[in-house]
Amino acid sequence: MPAGIMIPARNMPSMMGSNGNLGGYGSSSGLTLGQPANMMEAGGHFGNPLEMIATQNTSESELNARLGDDFDSATKSGSENLEGGGSGDDGQDPRPNKKKRYHRHTQHQIQEMEAFFKECPHPDDKQRKELSRELGLEPLQVKFWFQNKRTQMKTQHERHENTNLRNENEKLRADNMRYREALSNASCPNCGGPTAIGEMSFDEHHLRLENARLREEIDRISAIAAKYVGKPVGNYPHMSSPVPPHRSPLDLGVGNMGTSPHGFLLNSDMYTSGDIMRSIGAPSEADKPMIIELAVQAMEELIRMAQIGEPLWMNSIDGSTTVLNEDEYIRTFPRGIVPKQSGFKCEASRESAVVIMNHNNLVEILMDVNQWSTVFSGIVSRAMTLDVLSTGVAGNYNGALQVMTAEFQVPSPLVPTRESYFVRYCKQHVDGTWAVVDVSLDNQRGYTSTLKSCQRRPSGCLIQEMPNGYSKVTWIEHVEVDERGVHNLYKQLVNSGNAFGAKRWVATLDRQCERLASALATNIPTGDVGVITTQEGRKSMLKLAERMVISFCAGVSASTTHTWTTLSGTGADDVRVMTRKSVDDPGRPPGIVLSAATSFWLPVPPKKVFQFLRDENSRNEWDILSNGGVVQEMAHIANGRDTGNCVSLLRVNSANSSQSNMLILQESCTDSTASYVIYAPVDIVAMNVVLNGSDPDYVALLPSGFAILPDGTSGSNSGEAESGGSLLTVAFQILVDSVPTAKLSLGSVATVNNLIACTVERIKASLSLDNEA
Repeated sequence: MPAGIMIPARNMPSMMGSNGNLGGYGSSSGLTLGQPANMMEAGGHFGNPLEMIATQNTSESELNARLGDDFDSATKSGSENLEGGGSGDDGQDPRPNKKKRYHRHTQHQIQEMEAFFKECPHPDDKQRKELSRELGLEPLQVKFWFQNKRTQMKTQHERHENTNLRNENEKLRADNMRYREALSNASCPNCGGPTAIGEMSFDEHHLRLENARLREEIDRISAIAAKYVGKPVGNYPHMSSPVPPHRSPLDLGVGNMGTSPHGFLLNSDMYTSGDIMRSIGAPSEADKPMIIELAVQAMEELIRMAQIGEPLWMNSIDGSTTVLNEDEYIRTFPRGIVPKQSGFKCEASRESAVVIMNHNNLVEILMDVNQWSTVFSGIVSRAMTLDVLSTGVAGNYNGALQVMTAEFQVPSPLVPTRESYFVRYCKQHVDGTWAVVDVSLDNQRGYTSTLKSCQRRPSGCLIQEMPNGYSKVTWIEHVEVDERGVHNLYKQLVNSGNAFGAKRWVATLDRQCERLASALATNIPTGDVGVITTQEGRKSMLKLAERMVISFCAGVSASTTHTWTTLSGTGADDVRVMTRKSVDDPGRPPGIVLSAATSFWLPVPPKKVFQFLRDENSRNEWDILSNGGVVQEMAHIANGRDTGNCVSLLRVNSANSSQSNMLILQESCTDSTASYVIYAPVDIVAMNVVLNGSDPDYVALLPSGFAILPDGTSGSNSGEAESGGSLLTVAFQILVDSVPTAKLSLGSVATVNNLIACTVERIKASLSLDNEA
């Protein structure tokens, strides 16, 4: 029955509650007379009254049959709502079967009362009289309408709450069934056999599992302590675990990352048959107690070195870094964990910074070899986990222990890489601070004759949680190295600590944290032309650029896997080339790839060189392949506070019609210790797919670009790279033949040599003119 029907209130004791609401009819005290619940639309708006009348004849007849003649025909409102009704005594009408016709409110009256109800659901007598006068109704009619309306709204609200509670109940029931099924298949953490859980709660079962893990950790620590007092060391059960699956740093905070966007960090093709890193296997069972003891000692030393100030740590001469006082170090740590190597030089530095990433994600990056290699791709050319002795306790990395090998690099063929074999240990301390420490195992395993270029004394970082998702990182790098292979051009940089020191690690981490934060940003301004605003498109393009940067950095260094051939002379800026075959690699075009690189010094500050090379307006001054065409930026993604940190999509508008549709993907990044401008030609169709958020792993890239480092003088170490000179490395990759079995021709080598020599001359000429100006 429509909401406009008025029902007199007198002589209805069985249908009126003590609170004035209608009750006793139907199954709910909140029932609205004459208005079925399903007629209320969202927001409480009624449909067309004519349609309601047509659809509610049955309900109206049933209601009339129930009510009969019990309505008060003596009241004023009742008599006015009846057509042809008499004025008999209250409730004493002798004609119970006589049909009565009731007055229905007009559409205008209903709309006005609906509007008033939204403002005031409980009008007082004065308001009801005023409203009745405006609508031509009796105050009692208005009162009854508001009563019915309130009851109707209450019923709708209760029905909504019931639906929510029912859904929540179903969810809890499903969770309960799933937990029961999991408990029925549970196994004993000690013996691996089935358990008799019975009515054990899920929380109790979870606590039992965690208790078993903690007991295992206590047993290991007790065994280490026992060895200090001369007691036999027990076994270390359950210490082996598979390497965790790869996760890309770009996907931090948004779920599992899937497979690696680059396929070479653990790819056997990167390791030749005579590769030193590949020749080292996992530690034996007999070595594991010694490794654990060494890791615990290294953690203690790292914590003390991070907390102690002067005189252990002193400011460098130019004040740009903090260096170690070696004499004080020997007095503070007289035992020494790693024996000093004859002819090796000690390098030690400490640096602190606040980065935009929470402590949990930082720990995960450091303990996942693939994420670690990706974030620090400019420093780590290769890395591999040989064995995981412990995955940690209580579901996190607290107590995790890994045996690893890594190769550390400077982006130039003139600086030999540093190979290291070490154990990495992660621990959360009482105050909530996380610490991750590395210490070399070479001397412990007798590998001094192979991996002797770098001995890692306790090195690593402390991570303190800060408000708003930030973290304070204190980084310590302490190594002994053989620097005899470093070219004279780079010796000053290596000695300054900006090549491999803590400052470079922290600066790289800070820049990469900003990059990752940009990838997850959602409040992207839409006003600027060329800004990619879709989350999927940004993420896909950033992953493609990430793979491009990793490929460039890994291919430009003096890695032991590279065989560089010098083309001419003995100068520092000689062009070095190498070839490799690309087969079955979806990220590279198939065929013979020729790489060429050269490094040289420029009397121009690094920041000025970086701005010149990244600016698309000055690109035609050095880029021979653009044929003097105008380069236009089509799209870009900002990657940090510095405007130079960005990923761009460029288009070359060349007069040559065959290159008029050429696109270039470019990433430029800079910090106080290094800058990069890396680019690669890309296919238009492939980039459209990437910008739509599809998988970028199958886009073929051959990256080329520039690595810009300070020259190591006091002016270039100021932190802003505004003064001093620059060390510039130029590297090209060119597909000389699409057939992998083809032989390299001398003509191709000569072409690449001329290309890189011409590019170098153009850069020197342009920058010298700018410098003079």
